[in-house]
Amino acid sequence: MITSLLIKDFILIDELEINFDKGFNVITGETGAGKSIIINAIDLAFGARASRELVKTGKNRALIELTLKISEDDKKIFDEQGIDIFDNELIISREISESGSRSRINGILVAQDVMRKVREMFIDIHSQHMTYTYIQPKHHVRLLDNYGGQGHIAFVDNYKMLYNKYNDIVLELDRAKNKTELTEQQIEFLKFQIDEIEAAQINDIQEDAQLENELQVLTNAEKLKELTYSSYWSLYGEDSGIVSVLGKIKYNLSKAAEFDSKLSEYETEVINCQEILKEISSSLRDYADSMEVDEERLNEIQSRIDTLDKLKRKYGSTLEKVLETYDGFVQELNSVNSSQDEIENLERQKNEILKELASAAGEVSSSRKKIAANLSLLLSSELEKLDMPKVRFEISVEPCDFNSNGADSIEFLISTNISEDPKPLAKIASGGEISRVMLAIKTIFASTDNINTIIFDEIDTGISGKASQAVADEIASLAKSHQIISITHQPIIAAKADRHFYVSKSQDEQTKVKVYTLDEENRIKAIAMLAAGDITDDSLNFAKQLIYN
Repeated sequence: MITSLLIKDFILIDELEINFDKGFNVITGETGAGKSIIINAIDLAFGARASRELVKTGKNRALIELTLKISEDDKKIFDEQGIDIFDNELIISREISESGSRSRINGILVAQDVMRKVREMFIDIHSQHMTYTYIQPKHHVRLLDNYGGQGHIAFVDNYKMLYNKYNDIVLELDRAKNKTELTEQQIEFLKFQIDEIEAAQINDIQEDAQLENELQVLTNAEKLKELTYSSYWSLYGEDSGIVSVLGKIKYNLSKAAEFDSKLSEYETEVINCQEILKEISSSLRDYADSMEVDEERLNEIQSRIDTLDKLKRKYGSTLEKVLETYDGFVQELNSVNSSQDEIENLERQKNEILKELASAAGEVSSSRKKIAANLSLLLSSELEKLDMPKVRFEISVEPCDFNSNGADSIEFLISTNISEDPKPLAKIASGGEISRVMLAIKTIFASTDNINTIIFDEIDTGISGKASQAVADEIASLAKSHQIISITHQPIIAAKADRHFYVSKSQDEQTKVKVYTLDEENRIKAIAMLAAGDITDDSLNFAKQLIYN
């Protein structure tokens, strides 16, 4: 229950504080006096969208502060937010400034989504905009489900879980199919490319360089034989060969070392050189002897080089890049093959979940039809109390394609004339009838939810006379179990209030809005003004009759 509202520097309000009571709190005042500002302030405190324009001209910030009394059970909900509750009192504040807005609960900063959840727990604000929302068929399924209770909501939640799962599988299936958009011809060409590279059996990425070198050798075999044999003969030829000359030098140094031992180290060096040159000459002789023109090997190398060059022209400038291309082809083909397996698996999952979804949708539909029948009777009965004796209210539940809410098309239908069949609420009902339908819905839903405070912004639009009395009685009855805060222009409704607030607007140098809590005498005057537009003996007597009868 809202116990107080403090507003500072908000739109036309400098500062005001309203102390609400349990039961029926009514707000009246001249048209344009600013009554709706109070409802807007409460709405903003509970997380409605705010803008800098809401701050009073010339001020830096606006402040809205609400104090609520909550139950012991409700206190537990705030533990997870780290919010301490004392004396079952909740203080909600919203500060709006140039830089944005901040919300607090008992001084603790909270996000707007938290505030909206708190709003769902504690208040229900019915504005002119909400009336329009309620008559739109797209909102009827939510209204019907909300009335269904926890058992029905469990069916709906199960369906929504399966529906989300189904959509996820469909998305995965689409992605898998997109990966396999290659045609059969493209897949066959991919296989051909893989086979072509595999057939080359590339085991060494340096093979082409090695083959080019071997080709160079074989092509110049005669010249190589001549050059290497000549080099051998120069090293090891009879008396003129370098090895023979080194033998003579060794002999001379050996004799010289007999006279000077220091020369023996030169002898040793010469011996080493002689041995090295012997090995080189031997190797050159063997190389020359082995060097023969092998036409078969020459052709074999040339063919292999042609094969590798062809692959490099098609798949990469080096053998390393050819193998990288090959790996890509294999990965792509494996992806296609695995995608086909994935598609089959996803198709199987899709069909399975579709069966579960259909079953869950059937449960929801069956439950909705029972709820719709019960709610239709209750609403018809409620509307009869609200001076609509010939009304027929029906809730249509028709099958439709699967969607996020189920497989039902829900629409509220009404007939206000006994000779007419029920038709869509938005097309048939007048403004006054819509207001009473909304009140009937609020009254019935109030008995099933835990919300303690209901706010009506001109629920009496379009009604008068006997209908006004019926609406007044209904609100008064609802106020026995709920706190009601209502803006009204109907004296019959205002007369039922437990506490009466009057909003006035003055326009001197600045426009200002003030709110007064009326005592008994001023309350009579306010209702007299509502009834006759003036305070006269007749209007005062009429106001007293409304209040005390």
